[in-house]
Amino acid sequence: MQRTCIDMEYSLRPRIMRFLLSRLDVDTDFSSFHFNVDVDNKRVSISDRTPKEYTNQILSGFDQAINGSSFSSVA
Repeated sequence: MQRTCIDMEYSLRPRIMRFLLSRLDVDTDFSSFHFNVDVDNKRVSISDRTPKEYTNQILSGFDQAINGSSFSSVA
């Protein structure tokens, strides 16, 4: 299980960062973003710990870019 989590993180981190950089200014505080990872279903959602202003900026297109579907990913 631990190996699976590490592999997922290294796979997801660059995709998430590319997506965020394509939507946000490079001066954005990226430490404010939080995501939930469902290992069993291999889905990522935007955590409710992420400030709403950021969630609103990235919600459109997040699921398609990160999960490969348009299913809503806000926790």
